[in-house]
Amino acid sequence: MRPVRTVLFSLSLLLTTVSTAANAQPAIAGGAPRASTAAGTTGFKWADVVAVDGVVLKANVIEPTTAGRHPAIVFINSWGLNDLEYLAQASTFAQAGYTVLAYTTRGFWDSGGQIDTAGPLDVADASTVVDWLLAHTSADPAHVGLAGVSYGAGIALIAAGHDPRVRAVAAMSGWTDLVESLYGNDTRRPQAVWLLQTLARLTGRPSPELNRMLDDYFANQHVPEVIAWGRIRSAATYLDALNASRPAILMANAYGDSLFGPNQLVDFYNRLQGPKRLELAPGDHAVVEATGLVGLDNHVWTSVRRWFDQYLSGVDTGIAAEPPVVLRVRESGDVEQYGSWAAVAGSTARYGLQAVPWYTGTGPLAGTPGTGWSQTIWTGLDTTADAGVALLSNGLEALTGIPPLDWLPSVSRVNGAVWQSGRLASGASVRGIPRLHLTLRSAPATGTVIGYLYDVDAAGTGRLIAPTPATWTSATASLDAAFPATAYDVPPGHSLALVLDTRDPLYLDANGSGTALTVTGPSWLDVPMN
Repeated sequence: MRPVRTVLFSLSLLLTTVSTAANAQPAIAGGAPRASTAAGTTGFKWADVVAVDGVVLKANVIEPTTAGRHPAIVFINSWGLNDLEYLAQASTFAQAGYTVLAYTTRGFWDSGGQIDTAGPLDVADASTVVDWLLAHTSADPAHVGLAGVSYGAGIALIAAGHDPRVRAVAAMSGWTDLVESLYGNDTRRPQAVWLLQTLARLTGRPSPELNRMLDDYFANQHVPEVIAWGRIRSAATYLDALNASRPAILMANAYGDSLFGPNQLVDFYNRLQGPKRLELAPGDHAVVEATGLVGLDNHVWTSVRRWFDQYLSGVDTGIAAEPPVVLRVRESGDVEQYGSWAAVAGSTARYGLQAVPWYTGTGPLAGTPGTGWSQTIWTGLDTTADAGVALLSNGLEALTGIPPLDWLPSVSRVNGAVWQSGRLASGASVRGIPRLHLTLRSAPATGTVIGYLYDVDAAGTGRLIAPTPATWTSATASLDAAFPATAYDVPPGHSLALVLDTRDPLYLDANGSGTALTVTGPSWLDVPMN
């Protein structure tokens, strides 16, 4: 693998040189650039880090040439990538006075061992890498940070809960609750997990444990064992340790992240103590920060730079005094900042589901939830309502501003149901986590329903604000489901709509074919507004 690594390194280094030359003095929003931005560096050097079990982890290191100790950053690779992922950012940070090491986690590319999926071996490896860094470079042991995108973000958060030497973390497109990612609302996500499985097989060496967990996941068997496996690999499990050591934690994710949804981060953020910041933006998994990986101007990486300057270098960038919850509004790109997550939604509008007239097929969505009505959905066939394709649909929205669309008159009223509000004369600013409550008059012993929240124009075209599935595995009289957190402006004259059906390619449902599911009142949709 060494020749391949050398070729990849050379190509990446060429791209890094071009991109960092074009961005040699990046503007730091809210604070002045560090005086050492253009400092000389040692250039990149190979490094082999030997883990406690003898596995060799491949890494690269770059340092400033200035004398003395330097604040240090350890970058951890994304799933399926390697340490070359961060060359552009490592070069920029080294020029700013940081000692930077990036490494490839075990089981991927030319690092040894098998994929541990952010398990105990990966956590121990992160501490071993810090040991190596302190022993072989100019890194200051009192100023060490961890950072990563996706897989690297998850490991960084978990490792910080085990190693109190870590004083700052930047976690981009990461997870805090792997069980939520796998089984959110008790519903499996086949597209996302299949993608991770495929990348692991193409770029690494999955462990027998990982293969067994994935087989069980797709077969929907040994679920408690899979859940226990996921808990060990969740930063939320180690929240008490994180709150004891209080590293400064920055988390940045996308509203439409189809691998690691934003709600788990909101919950984690609310329970986290110490310096913290949560940034959410339109897009899908690892899309928002992607351009920064090649050295281009990027708002997420600007925040990461300011965060580490503040909490590792001791430079007052102003970020510590800013409201810590940052939302970028979908389509407009407007930036809103809040002092807490509780301050995001000023109020909640409850839209009651009412009886559906047979002659329109669309029920009113308004006022106090109605009773004395029922609406039956027949399972087994999909409708035109769709959550899109993992990574692709919401990723394209970040580039084009266009979410998944549906013409609501085309939704089957046999295999689905539709409720729509009146026209909102002043529009609406949806901010936060919408929630759905359904009362069921009759339902099969197991099943899944998918809710879609739409912004609908006068022609009946719906723009998807958010989807949510909900699965039950025993007889139930009601369902509650949270939509992903969002920041979306409904234009004046548009309306809100709720669509229910029982099948979507993004989810593995628990429905039979041709089974009746009857929804009744009181049922409602709670929409947080600002």
